[in-house]
Amino acid sequence: MKIGIIGAAGQSGVLLVEEALKQGHEVTAIVRDSNKVSNKEVAIIEKDLFALELVDLVDFDVVIDAFGAWGENIPLHITSLKHLRSILKGHKTTRLVVIGSAGSLLLDDNGTRLIDSPDMPAEFKPLATVMAQAYDELKGDSEVNWTYVSPPPVFIVEAPLTNNVQLGDDYLMVNAQGEAKLSYADLAVVVIAELQTANYLNKRMSIIEK
Repeated sequence: MKIGIIGAAGQSGVLLVEEALKQGHEVTAIVRDSNKVSNKEVAIIEKDLFALELVDLVDFDVVIDAFGAWGENIPLHITSLKHLRSILKGHKTTRLVVIGSAGSLLLDDNGTRLIDSPDMPAEFKPLATVMAQAYDELKGDSEVNWTYVSPPPVFIVEAPLTNNVQLGDDYLMVNAQGEAKLSYADLAVVVIAELQTANYLNKRMSIIEK
């Protein structure tokens, strides 16, 4: 499978690249600065996300969007996904897999989201709110073949791989200990495996450690 990974030099992106290679895929890193890609087994497209065109992406079976923005650049989560959707509109042979956030996960059947809860830490709310808007726009798009990945609220960079996870959909899950956590390593394994199984086409996939 031919996979393009946007943000391949980021914390999630690096692990997604490694796992995709491990599972035997042909991987291209899509980055602004090729010097930040340390893995020499991948092809590279050196281009800003907003400069990408259909010709850059159409040959991939899957494009993984691991783009990240913080601070004053938070709104780019909306505009970047709009740009990718516009490129891939009508080209459903290329699947768009978005590494998203937990903020739009549902807490109940009344539509209460995590970002609507008073328990949502104030410092995370701006980013989560913007990413929730981006997700809402994505799920209403019938012209793109997509999957949205929601890690849990506690998403840990340096935690070890457990291979002990539970998959869900639009609702926030907790494990038997009442925790909603996941390692970046586990997310990478689950996401790359999903590219083969395709159980979450045009759906959200949420993940927690059991």
